[in-house]
Amino acid sequence: MNRKTALILLLSFAWTGISAKQTPPPSPTYANVAYDQYERTKVDFWQAEGKGPRPLMVFIHGGGWSQGSKDKTSGKNIETCLANGISVASVGYRLTGEAILPAPVHDAARAIQFLRSKAKEWKINKNKFVLTGGSAGGCTSVWLACHDDLANPNSKDPVERESTRVQGISVRGAQTAIDPKLIEPWIGKNVFHSMIYLSVGEQNIEDALKNYSKHEPLYKEFSGYYHLTQDDPPIYLGYGGDMSTPAKNIGHGIHHGLFGVELKKKSQEVGHNKVYLNLGGKDENGKPVSNQDPVLELLLN
Repeated sequence: MNRKTALILLLSFAWTGISAKQTPPPSPTYANVAYDQYERTKVDFWQAEGKGPRPLMVFIHGGGWSQGSKDKTSGKNIETCLANGISVASVGYRLTGEAILPAPVHDAARAIQFLRSKAKEWKINKNKFVLTGGSAGGCTSVWLACHDDLANPNSKDPVERESTRVQGISVRGAQTAIDPKLIEPWIGKNVFHSMIYLSVGEQNIEDALKNYSKHEPLYKEFSGYYHLTQDDPPIYLGYGGDMSTPAKNIGHGIHHGLFGVELKKKSQEVGHNKVYLNLGGKDENGKPVSNQDPVLELLLN
């Protein structure tokens, strides 16, 4: 195994949580830097040493968009990246108890724009942004990978003029769609985690479904599945290996591997062909796959 292959495997293990016990993160180079006016819209940034602008791994935390924190990323993961010349950012965003969709996702998009606006000062390579995260953080990452660029070149705000496009994502347990009428036939009723209804301002799934026509535009807009096109970047999706349906419980359902299988089908239909699946060490056909994450190669080339 050459050094590059070994390093990709090491990074893959780090960001899947296979690495050893969670350790506190090192002190950021820049901590709690505001990218917008809200209490939670802040980033932490760890600057890697190296010649020239550095590639950037951006961590978006999970928690169903209703809980979680940018402070929960693993120190081991950060240290692994820094030791290999990759800078790291961890993004906070408004939760649905404060503001429903589009807030959590659009906040993360603005964070990407803000980080690009800091490229010269923080030695960031604007063309090497890879997103990572689990669950809702993965869902946001999928959306950012698939959605059209939100940059507004005519804005008076220099941050808004920056691109929201990224060069790849490497995520775990991600929801590739949140539209209940799309995902229930895939996975069953145990896909209806609180994320599905709290994100649109309802307190239970019954009311979310009763008022579906009202919420349909949000459900479709914030389902990355609907936006995937041929020119989108590579997407690595990791899930557990239990592919049984209907899902056994809410935790199983909201992180089910069929989210990834269905996105890969869509990827093939539209000619994208850059969705990579790891379903507990196997592909969608049950064949063993390597733990080496091809998207992470983008940070090392």
